[in-house]
Parts: sequence; C-alpha cells; structure tokens
Amino acid sequence: MTASSGDAQGAKKKPAISAAILLLVVALGAGIAAAGSHQGTEVMGLPVFALVVAWIFLVQIIAFIPAWLNQTETFFDLTGSLTYITAAIGGVALSGHTDAVSLLLAGAVTLWALRLGSFLFMRVRRSGSDDRFDDIKPDFPRFLTVWIIQALWVAITLSAALAAITAAERPTLGVLTVVGMLLWLAGFVFEIVADLQKSRFRAEPTNKDEFIRTGLWAWSRHPNYFGEIVLWMGIAIAAIPALSGWQYATLISPIFVIVLLTQISGIPLLESKADGYWGDQAAYQAYKARTSVLVPLPPRAAGSEQL
Repeated sequence: MTASSGDAQGAKKKPAISAAILLLVVALGAGIAAAGSHQGTEVMGLPVFALVVAWIFLVQIIAFIPAWLNQTETFFDLTGSLTYITAAIGGVALSGHTDAVSLLLAGAVTLWALRLGSFLFMRVRRSGSDDRFDDIKPDFPRFLTVWIIQALWVAITLSAALAAITAAERPTLGVLTVVGMLLWLAGFVFEIVADLQKSRFRAEPTNKDEFIRTGLWAWSRHPNYFGEIVLWMGIAIAAIPALSGWQYATLISPIFVIVLLTQISGIPLLESKADGYWGDQAAYQAYKARTSVLVPLPPRAAGSEQL
C-alpha cells in the first residue's frame, strides 16, 4: 500500500469515526436525561430534566454554525458557560421550584459559570486563538463532534444539580446541603486564587518563558483543577437530599469531572505541553519532583513519590 492510498483510506475513516463518536455521545446524553428525569417535575407531560438536556445539546449545535462558517473557536468556552447558566436557570423556571436547595444550587452553578466563562473568554481574546483547535476547525465532522462533546460535558457535570433542582419531592435545607455548599465555596475560592496568581505571573514580561512555581502553584502543579474538582464534589453532596431512584445516577457528575481533568483533557495535555517547553530544564525537573500533581501538599524532597 502506498503512502497516498493509506492517507486516502485514513481520510475516509475520519467521518465514520466522528459519526460513531456522535452516536455514542447522543446515547450517553439520552441515558443521563432518562436517569435524571426519574421522579422529576414535568411540564406538559414532558420531564423538565430531559427538556433542559435537549436545550443543552441544541445550544451547542446552534453555536457551532457561526463557529464553522467563521472558522473560529473564540466563543467555544463562553458558549459552554452560557449553557450552564441558561440550563440552571431554566431548570428553576420550568420546574417552578424556588426553595432554598434549588436556588442555592442554581446560584452556585451560575456564579461559577460566569466567573470561569469570562476568564476563559478573555484569555482566548488575549492570545488570539486556542491551539487545541488548529487541526480540528477545518474538519467539519471533527469540529462538530467537539461541540457535541461539550454538550455532553455540560449535561453530565450539571446533572446532579439539575436533578435536585427539578426533583418532584422538595427537601428542606439540611446538613448535607449546607456542607456541600461550603465545600463548593472552598473549591470556588481556591480556583479563583489559582487562576489570578497564574494570570498575574503571566502578565509580568520577565516571566514570558518561565513556569509558575509560587503561591498555590508551589503546593500543586494544577491547583485550579483541584478547586474545580472540590466545588463539583460540593454541588453533588448538596444535591443528595433531593435525589431518589435513578436520579442517584447523576452523582457521576464529580467522578466525571475527576476523570476528565486527571485522565483525558486536563492534566495529561498540560503536563505534556509543559514537558515540551521546559522538560530539559533542571529547575523544571526539580519543581516536578517536589510538587504534587493535583492535591495541594507542602513541597517535598526531590525523588519522593508523586501524588
């Protein structure tokens, strides 16, 4: 087989792979919609949870159209954040639930999405582009797939909070919800501080080709991700009193966030990128050796086991 024929066959396989991924994503979305809708509030005979999940997917498809036509990823993260906000508020509005549990969960999701979405959007605006999309944008099936995957990401991550917001039986504000919201607050503040420290570090011209190793980043190589994981764990805990039956399946939310950030698109990609930039520097190797990957811990001696 010649190189050209191999490339041609590879090109033919790409649409099939994208189609398979799309079908899998839609199937997973349907599964989470069914689980979260169990014993949930309905509007005109339709479960509110499922309607919100459908909205989440619809928003990504609509946003993809101008993104494809203009070959831009500038508003990708912003669209994801706006989807969280509209889904959380929509869940409250459609279910008609204005109790403390619903409002706390919807408010927490909205505040987090506003903060992170604006932060990521401004970062892309400053840099001009996101190199994650360089090879994807020209390929219609792959670019569409990324947007649909974002819909699944939003749906699963939000699922515990949304199930609690739309559950038919309304719980009173109890210990678990209070503990969960305090945990969310701790993670939220931790993530903000980590992002601010890195932004200020990057703003200094003298740090242009350097890696951050101060503040929270001296205790963890990815403190912002630690905060992200903690806050979603808090939201899941806060949601537990409102859940019943198959709704408990939505507690996969923080597990999904952990797997996504530690095994798929978060830490592995950033670690690989950092190794490419500074991997041959003794200072960077020493930093990796003494600094925890995720969980903030006091710097340790070089050669100790990684956490």
